[in-house]
Amino acid sequence: MNNQNSPSAAVALASELRGFAGKLKRRLREQADVGDLTHSQISVLLRLESEGASTTSALARAEGMKSQSMGAVIAALEAMGFVTGAPDPTDRRQTLLSLSDACRRWIAEGRALRQDWLSRMIDAKLSPQEQEQLSAVLPLLHRIVSD
Repeated sequence: MNNQNSPSAAVALASELRGFAGKLKRRLREQADVGDLTHSQISVLLRLESEGASTTSALARAEGMKSQSMGAVIAALEAMGFVTGAPDPTDRRQTLLSLSDACRRWIAEGRALRQDWLSRMIDAKLSPQEQEQLSAVLPLLHRIVSD
């Protein structure tokens, strides 16, 4: 039987992959303590890391939030020492927010902890042949999420 053309096979695979991705995300999150950060705070930190400095209003638009709500998120992150503000060189009325050096170190340490845990789990729970099988599947998974 050719599962490639079976919609029910694709639905079952999608469900299994979604469940796996959620479980993996939870397990990775457990490896690096995010403390009391909210989902919104984490999202803002990751956006600032990937996209660079931004204004509160631009972050609010990108996150689908009101500027006042984003202001509260930013205030909390500034109080934790994760975000710093500097005048925008092109519009001194605006403040450009960016990650502090301490936050960059915290992000890097968290990633290293998650990477270490995942490497150890792969090594401990999968035989060399299973590791090769996993490696062979990765290009397929990348194709699913590529544009």
